[in-house]
Amino acid sequence: MFFKKGTKVPFMLDKYEMSNKNGQALIFLVTFVVLVCIIFSVLVLGLPYKHTFVVFLALFVFIISFFRTDIALVIILFSMLLSPELRAGDVPSRAINIRVEDMLIFVVFLGWMAKMAVRKELGFLRKNPLNSPILIYSTICVISSLLGLMEGRIVLKESVLYLLKYFEYFLLFFMVSNNLRTSRQARIYIFLLFVTCFVVCVLAWLQMPSGQRLSTPFEEGGGEPNTLAGYLILMMAMILAFLFYAKRHNHKLLWSSFFCFAAIPFVFTLSREGWFSFFPMILAFIFLHKKSRFLMIMALIVGVIVFPYFMPKKVYDRVQDTFEKHKTYHLLGKSFTVSESTAARIDAWEQGFTKLAQRPILGSGVPGGGTIDNQYTRVLTETGTLGFLTFSWIVLLLFRLANKTYREMDDDFSKAVSLGLMCGFVGLLAQSLGAAVFVLIRIMEPFWFLAAIVTVLPEIVAEEKGLEYAGTKV
Repeated sequence: MFFKKGTKVPFMLDKYEMSNKNGQALIFLVTFVVLVCIIFSVLVLGLPYKHTFVVFLALFVFIISFFRTDIALVIILFSMLLSPELRAGDVPSRAINIRVEDMLIFVVFLGWMAKMAVRKELGFLRKNPLNSPILIYSTICVISSLLGLMEGRIVLKESVLYLLKYFEYFLLFFMVSNNLRTSRQARIYIFLLFVTCFVVCVLAWLQMPSGQRLSTPFEEGGGEPNTLAGYLILMMAMILAFLFYAKRHNHKLLWSSFFCFAAIPFVFTLSREGWFSFFPMILAFIFLHKKSRFLMIMALIVGVIVFPYFMPKKVYDRVQDTFEKHKTYHLLGKSFTVSESTAARIDAWEQGFTKLAQRPILGSGVPGGGTIDNQYTRVLTETGTLGFLTFSWIVLLLFRLANKTYREMDDDFSKAVSLGLMCGFVGLLAQSLGAAVFVLIRIMEPFWFLAAIVTVLPEIVAEEKGLEYAGTKV
């Protein structure tokens, strides 16, 4: 399913060992500096002393990252959705909650960069077409935020925290794309992503007796059902893709069972944005995977007809709540009423364009747009037209790279991973109409991890076959 028969699954991918005394001294020096920096950050952010164990965990992960970056990435994989959230203080608009994986990404990045510096390999980083637009977008975010700070529109502490959150996704993409060396390593990472998803689903099932909306585990001060829904949209797309490329009947049964096991918690998140995004995700499969097109169309038709008769009362009430009489809108000569939360998401478009009109080029800075449940208007208000165009560039380029991998690769694993990413991507873009999906770490971590794998797979496979890789042209 993931590995060829008789293939061992080693994690020893980096045989480099530090034997030089100067190198060892540098390790201890860098470790000491990182430790001091982390402690300083904890004290500045006001973390309670009971959480100081995180500092020692960070130091431990840094050392692992220095010697074995591949294992450090495995730790990040397992921390996705399974690590606790810590209260770190407050800013005027919200409480500051820091997740352990937030810190782990930066710690692993520092460890990896220290190793590259010691080994003098900083000049051998892998080129990726996404590097330039990501760098440009990051620069626009910084410039826009600096202008917002100078004009007093945003708070320094809040802006820094948001910017770090934005950048950590790109750091993860950068690390994975540069540390992926073999297709076997990619298979290991994908396998562990599914293992993490299975554990998350188990924890979601355990929440069902509570009668509350299912949400991501280990949240501080309340769950996030929409985040769990977005995560499951991405992972269900991956599961479906591997189902379509499974050869054996027992493998197809396994993937089908896995999909159902994830779909039930997805339904009980009661996330209307998540439910809505499910249909574009399925339509993407219908459009992209011709072999399953008829089956998917029939399944979609049957599901739409049959599901209302078996719809749980909670789901029915949630659907009805969408049209609760709170605010009336007029469209094409007809009137319709929606609930308060639905109205807020519709009004987000008007609010976004109103703020954009005030600063159309570079926006109000991060997070100058305030809390907006819409990814597109959030990007517009924070970074203006330039930022939105660059964000769109990243989105379109990533989709084209994934589609290129899907069309050109001839092995089932590469096709399944790239197809799953594309269809999950479509689902997340749809969900972004009602949620700021691309700033949610528990969705973006697995997303950018997958994006890194898909974009470098063609180069890795070509190297394994002894072929000269001509580069990625899209």
